[in-house]
Parts: sequence; structure tokens; C-alpha cells
Amino acid sequence: MKLTAIGTAGSFPGPDSAASCYLVETEEEKPTRIVLDLGSGALSPLQRVVDPDSLSAVVLSHLHPDHCMDMTGLYVRHCYDPKFFNGNVSDTGSIRTRTPVFAPPGAEERLTRAYHTDPGRSPVAEGGDRSDLTHAFEFIDLDHRSSHRIGSLTVESFLVDHPVEAYALRITDERGKVITYSGDSDECDNLVEAAHGADVFLCEAAFQEERDTARGIHLTGKRAGRVATNAEVRSLVLTHIPSWTDRCIVRGEAAREFRGPIELAKPEASWTA
Repeated sequence: MKLTAIGTAGSFPGPDSAASCYLVETEEEKPTRIVLDLGSGALSPLQRVVDPDSLSAVVLSHLHPDHCMDMTGLYVRHCYDPKFFNGNVSDTGSIRTRTPVFAPPGAEERLTRAYHTDPGRSPVAEGGDRSDLTHAFEFIDLDHRSSHRIGSLTVESFLVDHPVEAYALRITDERGKVITYSGDSDECDNLVEAAHGADVFLCEAAFQEERDTARGIHLTGKRAGRVATNAEVRSLVLTHIPSWTDRCIVRGEAAREFRGPIELAKPEASWTA
């Protein structure tokens, strides 16, 4: 099972990276390919790594724009590719098989609002797009401790501490190898459980000790390292670090808490479990 970073910037696209997006894929003859989050700006670099038509599913950890907003672009690609679009914007019935989208409840309504634009005074408003994302996507709700089989992978979701409903995601392959993605979370018991024994723990570290004192939003490097130690993970990859945070400081904080391998995520870097 291979994990590839697509977008690693925290909270908004940075000068060197799109916002959150990661690809998990198996190495089978017919691989399973899952995108974890599709944040602002991520659809562009994703297409350099994989054909979006080959995706088995998209899994959204939560519905903040830096984790989901490029779903609107993926919708456009699904619906208006000339291979499928017949030229009538009110009829997209000939599109390909819908892509499963696993997400917190309300994702369909949230993303539809993001995509839809009122026609206003358009003289051709009657022929406008119906903004029905279910043409392209099948929305499936995540829940705490829910488990979903996607191809040859099992994805489990764990409710974590963040100001909106957000899930850490634990992905297990048929050999029992585990990749855990924290999504956005502060230190909490559910995150430790989600990461327990993971071969690769992809963990956000948006905050910096002493500078950022708010709790229940993001991890610091120190708290990410402490979660990694308590969860007994094999390796830690720090991500979701915004441009105003010093990556070296965050890594140093983590290293004082976790003695295993630590890396800083960057676009198109990959790890194998």
C-alpha cells in the first residue's frame, strides 16, 4: 500500500503546495485508489499523479474548504468531459459511473452550495446547470467507528477534536498494513486509537508550542509526537503545516516526544506500508 502526498499546506494553499490531499493506492493488477481529502487547489497536482477516472473513492475527513473544496472541480470534470457530455447543460445523464464519496453528514448539501451559482439575469437561465452533484458522486456518510470496504482496502473513521465534525481515517490493506491520517484534530483518545500500531501515521501539526495556545483545533509538533508515541506507530509524517509556521521547529517538537522516524510531508513524496 502506497501513500502519496498531493497537497500538504495547512488551512489554505501555500506558495509551494495545494491544500490537503493524499492518494492511497494498492499495488495489485487492478489497484484500489482512494483520495483522502481534496482541498483548495489540489485537483491540479492530483492529475499529475493519477487519472481521476481511475479513482475507487474519495474520502473527506471534514468539510472545511482546505479539505474538500476542489470536489467542485472534480464534479465539473466528471460531468463535462466531452467523452460523456452531450452538449446540453441540463442533461448530464450519460456520464460515467458515479464515484463514491465518503464524508461527514451534510457533504452533498455543503458542496452543492459551494458549486451552485444563481443564474441572476442570465438570458439563457432556463438551460442552466441543475447543480446536482449526485450526477457524479454517490455520497455515503461517515460515522464514529464506521467501517467501509473500498476495493481491497478497509477504511475506518474515528471522531476527533476539531470545531466541526471531523474524522481521523485508518486504512488497512489485506496484509494488515495500516496507514492512519489524522485529518484535522487536537490530541485526543480517539486519535490515539485510530493510529494504534500504524505503519505510517500521517499527522497534522499546524500549531507551534507556546505561540498557539488554543485547544480543540490543531496539534502542535509536540502533541503529534506524543500521540505517535502513545499509539506506538512505526513512523510519523507531519503535514498540514501553514506557511506562517516553521516546519523545522514543528519537527523538533515532535522529535522530543517520538523516537521513531519522522518526516515532513511535501508534494509528490510517497511512503509504503
